[in-house]
Amino acid sequence: MFFTLPTLLTWARILAIPLIVGVFYLDVEPTSQNLIATVLFVVVALTDWADGYLARRLNQTSSFGAFLDPVADKILVCAALLVLVHLGRLHTLIALVIIGREITISALREWMAQIGASRSVAVHMLGKLKTTVQMVAIPFLLFHGRLFGLIDTQRWGTVLIVVAATLTIWSMVYYLQKALPEIRAKAR
Repeated sequence: MFFTLPTLLTWARILAIPLIVGVFYLDVEPTSQNLIATVLFVVVALTDWADGYLARRLNQTSSFGAFLDPVADKILVCAALLVLVHLGRLHTLIALVIIGREITISALREWMAQIGASRSVAVHMLGKLKTTVQMVAIPFLLFHGRLFGLIDTQRWGTVLIVVAATLTIWSMVYYLQKALPEIRAKAR
């Protein structure tokens, strides 16, 4: 199951990350860099939906795919956030909140799986909402201009990334609360 179509899409998402970062090192005008990075990010982010859909549709779900998919998502988001901090379009604190939550919840899920309690920290709708808001905010911040001459993407991206950071904290607290009974039981 390492090389099914859904898993190949996930691998492609991981391999595309250096392309998104590398765009900002090209010798082209900043407006073009922004547009290319935004389009790449959106296309790559859409493969997340596509690989999940195809895995279910083609009956090609696997433990490896279930592991690799969220890893690809987290690397993609973290790389984009670091680029945005570097470009001065995102406050470092927001990036630290989002990246810190991802590390914390990943570690929590790993630990909960080791003690046989992974169901208590299964993906919740709050986490999915957080991811959706992030995946809209990041391309807005990468674009960094006026979309269709009307939408100030920096302003809206900033608002959305703050909402995403708030949802990030809220979902982290939710997952920690769900895990707390298991944590207490194992601490005794």
